Amino acid sequence: METVRFGRTGLEVSLISLGTWSHGGPNKAGERSVGWSGYDRDQSKQGLIDAFDEGINHWDTADVYGGGRSEELIGEVLKQVDRSELVLASKVGWDPGPHEHFYHPEWMRSQLQGSLVRLGTEVLDIYYLHHCDFGPDNSYFDDAIAAMLRFKEEGLIRHIGLSDWSASRIMSVIDRVNPDVVQPYRNLMDDDYESSGLKGWIEEHDAGVAFFSPLKHGLLLGKYDEPVSFPDGDFRQNVPEFMDASLLERLSANKRHLMERFSEHPNPVLYGVVGPLTEDSRSSCVLMGQRNPAQVRSAASVAMRMSQEDASWVRQLFSDLGTS
Repeated sequence: METVRFGRTGLEVSLISLGTWSHGGPNKAGERSVGWSGYDRDQSKQGLIDAFDEGINHWDTADVYGGGRSEELIGEVLKQVDRSELVLASKVGWDPGPHEHFYHPEWMRSQLQGSLVRLGTEVLDIYYLHHCDFGPDNSYFDDAIAAMLRFKEEGLIRHIGLSDWSASRIMSVIDRVNPDVVQPYRNLMDDDYESSGLKGWIEEHDAGVAFFSPLKHGLLLGKYDEPVSFPDGDFRQNVPEFMDASLLERLSANKRHLMERFSEHPNPVLYGVVGPLTEDSRSSCVLMGQRNPAQVRSAASVAMRMSQEDASWVRQLFSDLGTS
């Protein structure tokens, strides 16, 4: 398993790391679907064990994934594997609790304590601010950062992370947060990593970076021949591209091109979609959802650096499909 020096944290993390959003199963926040269907608890648990055995040593979760179910499942597995060999990350911020805004310091502490209990660990290696909404004029920012620094001083967390779906929003607060690790949304269709200035900041400040949703929720694999809908509780209900027949047809065509280009690879499409994301960022890893043993095996097979030539070819193939 190829590893990456995770910037100034000094941690060595697997190039392909483990995202556990889908391990929380179907879920809703109010009327909005925010989870994943097709969840099988036993398969997910075995997938975690297999990921550990494969050397996938960086596991990322959050307090709100499945209302804590993801963390609880990881906690069960941590009783069977060596915790010291894992880099464990969680997040806080999406659940405001009884307060009228995100990042109330008392609620942040309560959520952190809950995460530690569910995970069965005394410390998190990375603790992320889950998003960059700090209220009007960032009025709740100072209290949120002060809380994170206290958690670090108390030894409850080792490194502070910052996450958001938009690299531009991350950039709006990144200097004030000065995170050790950044977790932005990035894939071949939605990629403002460089244009936002985030890539330059990462390199200048020697930070780690973990890209999430690299497959655009599976869409980029080109496996959907026609528009598809998802059951209640599945986040993919909110992604309109799954209903775009023209786009699905073009992605299917891209799949064929990737299979031809990387025909000698055991998983040519997955390798083609994921590889470019770490080619241009040496302190980066990719968070892939791996909720069963088969997905773990596939993920492990693409944990290798792609050449600049191949990455440029893939980016060109997808260049007219998204917001890059």
